[in-house]
Amino acid sequence: MNEENGQELVKKLGPSAKFFECNVLETESVTKAVQGAAQWAKETGKPLGGVIAAAGVSTPATMLDRNGTAFSLDDFDFVINVNLRGTIDLVRQTLEHLAKVDPEGSDGERGVVIMVASSAAFDGQKGQVSYSASKGAVTAMTLPMARDLARYGIRVVTIAPSLFDSRMTSVMPEKVKKSLEGAMEFPKRAGQPKEFAQLARQGIENVMLNGVVIRLDGAMRMPSKM
Repeated sequence: MNEENGQELVKKLGPSAKFFECNVLETESVTKAVQGAAQWAKETGKPLGGVIAAAGVSTPATMLDRNGTAFSLDDFDFVINVNLRGTIDLVRQTLEHLAKVDPEGSDGERGVVIMVASSAAFDGQKGQVSYSASKGAVTAMTLPMARDLARYGIRVVTIAPSLFDSRMTSVMPEKVKKSLEGAMEFPKRAGQPKEFAQLARQGIENVMLNGVVIRLDGAMRMPSKM
């Protein structure tokens, strides 16, 4: 989300929201955003409750192109740095603040980490080696992260969506989108942001959800190619 869209959303939501610009490729930018959010939480008198790491990019490329040339490692590094390194950087910096809040409830919970993977982590398509690698890594670190954070009363939940209407998929050719929708069992359409939000909210509210990767995909299994 760019700054313009972020500020528009803040106007819509009112004083319960605040926008902090963040480039997950730059640790300094992540630090500034996390510190800003933590400070704002203190100012509102509400404790920091968690983090949702949802930044993601994809640069499709097959291992070898039609001329037999291997794909660019620059593109691979870009996807890994945004989807994996950017996720862990945002999470680790938020945890330093989250671990210091007062525990709540009979379980002594301090908050929740929600990460966003993808159905491509399990059945990536042709040309999705870098994307599948990055999202597969996010799913793989869910359980060990939950075990690391158990002593602090912090849970970890990862959501792995299939095709959802989002800024990233908005640039997808209509033919490709229709093909993916055809692979959905039911419902035969792209997921909607509110449906993702419903599961994210359940991840926040249900204390028994921990160390788990939840597929949100309408029983879709990605085809090998479009």
